[in-house]
Amino acid sequence: MNQMSRRQFLKVTGTTLAGSSLALLGFAPIEALAEVRQYKLSRTTETRNTCPYCSVGCGILMYGLGDGAKNAVSSIIHIEGDADHPVNRGTLCPKGASLIDFIHSPNRLKEPEYRAPGSDKWETISWDNALDRISKLMKADRDANFIEKTEDGKTVNRWLTTGMLAASAASNETGYLTHKTIRSMGMLAFDNQARV
Repeated sequence: MNQMSRRQFLKVTGTTLAGSSLALLGFAPIEALAEVRQYKLSRTTETRNTCPYCSVGCGILMYGLGDGAKNAVSSIIHIEGDADHPVNRGTLCPKGASLIDFIHSPNRLKEPEYRAPGSDKWETISWDNALDRISKLMKADRDANFIEKTEDGKTVNRWLTTGMLAASAASNETGYLTHKTIRSMGMLAFDNQARV
C-alpha cells in the first residue's frame, strides 16, 4: 500500500474527483494523531428552569458561559431537556428545543413597557414602576367594586371586576400560593392557563 502524508491526501482528494477514486484504490494517509476535544459544556454553569411556552411545564437545563466576575456578562450557550424532570424526562418539543433562539432574539422584551392612554408608542419603565402601577390600579378597582355583604346582609367579600390568569408552568406550590393570595383578596375570576 502506498504511503502518503495527511496533507498530500487532502490535497489530492480535495482538488480533483480522481482523488476520491484514489481513496477507494487503497491510497490513505498514515495514521492521524488523535486529539481529545474539550467538552463544550465543561466550563459552563448549569441552571434548572421550566420551559415558558405551554402548559406542560417541561424541565430544561440552561448552560451559561461566564465566570461570574464583576462586569462580566454571562451568556446562555446551550439548552436541553432535563432528564431528571418528571414531566418530560429530558425530551423537548420543537418550540422548547429552539429556546436558545428565543433567549438571544433581538426582539425579546427584557423590561416592562407602558403605553399611556391615547398614545401611539410604548415607553420602557422600571420593574418597580410597573409593579407599583399594577398594585395601585388593583387597589383602586377593589376599593370601588368590592362587595362586602349581599342585600340580605350575608357576608361574601367578593371582588368581581378583576380576574387572574395564573402561570401554566408554575409548580404546585406556586399555584397554591397564587390561589391563596388571589382568593384572600376576594377575587372570584381565577383560572390557570394549564387548564385551557
